[in-house]
Amino acid sequence: MSEKNFPEVIKEIHNKDDRFGKGAYYFIREALDHTLKNLEKEDRKNKGHVSGMELLNGIRDYALDRFGPMTMTLMEHWNISKCRDFGDIVFNLVDHGILGRTENDSLDDFEGGYSFKEAFEYPFHPKDKNNTELN
Repeated sequence: MSEKNFPEVIKEIHNKDDRFGKGAYYFIREALDHTLKNLEKEDRKNKGHVSGMELLNGIRDYALDRFGPMTMTLMEHWNISKCRDFGDIVFNLVDHGILGRTENDSLDDFEGGYSFKEAFEYPFHPKDKNNTELN
């Protein structure tokens, strides 16, 4: 990650691309730190690099841990509705020199991913005593 003034870069990004709330950029940076810390515990070849899917999983875990059942509300507030939106934020940060990338990294890495409803809402649906989701 860069030593650039993060708040200034976010203002610059937001002036050019205001699709997502400014807070979303801070959240992605925190989620990346969270993901890197968790991956450091594993014996990996690419230390310091995170794949799109690894980051998506880290984002999900971090969001659920930090925001719990309010995660979807916050994502909606930031105008984030799909995994590709996380990729757009990441690549805005790459384009402004905050994050790095390899030649194999692509915005397409964030396509698909997971359903926001399954990732951020289902964990908080009530369950019966057999741990079956109630409708």
